[in-house]
Amino acid sequence: MGKDKAVGKARFRAVKAYHKETLEKAISKKLADERMVSLSKFVAGTKDFFTSSSCAGRIIIMQLPKGESKREASFHRRWHRPASFEEVKEALEEKTVGELWLKMEPFILHIGCETLENAKRILAVMKRAGVKRGGIIVAKEGKFLVEFQGTQGMSLPLKENGKILASDSYIKWAVEKANHKLGKNYEMLERLESEFRKALK
Repeated sequence: MGKDKAVGKARFRAVKAYHKETLEKAISKKLADERMVSLSKFVAGTKDFFTSSSCAGRIIIMQLPKGESKREASFHRRWHRPASFEEVKEALEEKTVGELWLKMEPFILHIGCETLENAKRILAVMKRAGVKRGGIIVAKEGKFLVEFQGTQGMSLPLKENGKILASDSYIKWAVEKANHKLGKNYEMLERLESEFRKALK
């Protein structure tokens, strides 16, 4: 075995062990996204793959301070499940500065492996599941990282400078739309997990 391959194997073993331990701690402390636990545990239990930071999708209200860049944005509310009109309206009625945006963000999943061959296996699974957005984002000896993203998503402003910009009926429609997209997002994630279990068993 060449020196580079030996270094690569050692790197992969160390990185996989680190992420497996991190996942186990997150699950034990109930910090892991519940809808990601099944898939993450399955991948972590394989010999050739690991998962890192991942999210099953969420609905959020993002606060953007007046005159600030997106880097200054913060979470005003966050749900890893469907949200209700009452929850969103309550959040909008609280005293805030700048803008509040209702957003539905799709799942994002990172799977790591040791070789380019295995990274290509992961990308093939992605295609079979119908996931259209993804690719290799890290490529070096002993560590390849593949990122997957769902395509469901929405983003719209609902409040600016203390004034709610939309009627209750519009806000209800927006929440229903976000919840519908979140449901479609979860369906795609379930298909992806099913394909992973067939391909990596």
